[in-house]
Amino acid sequence: MTPLQFLFDQNLSHRLVGLLSDAFPGSAHVRGMGLSRADDERVWQAAIAGGYVLVSKDAEFHQRSALEGYPPKVVWIQLGNCTTEDVARLLRTRGVEIAGFVKDPTASFLSLA
Repeated sequence: MTPLQFLFDQNLSHRLVGLLSDAFPGSAHVRGMGLSRADDERVWQAAIAGGYVLVSKDAEFHQRSALEGYPPKVVWIQLGNCTTEDVARLLRTRGVEIAGFVKDPTASFLSLA
């Protein structure tokens, strides 16, 4: 089975790639792909092209996912003002739920808080 690979949007720290490399190897951040200033469309297309699950705090991706479906699958982080470690902990502790979401052919986004 292919491991879950996340593409972290610019509103999340690039440090998440390293913090989660053991649990989600092959994940990337838009900054590392030269997309730190890219619009949502380019980030969306990069997630599709790379087979990533897009992880963001941006409500626009949540709305787009609800309208267009997937790919890409979108994990919407709703922690408000939080640390990078809080986001990493959330993704680790909800890993089984995220894996189930990715396998679900009817789900396009998952909201985590």
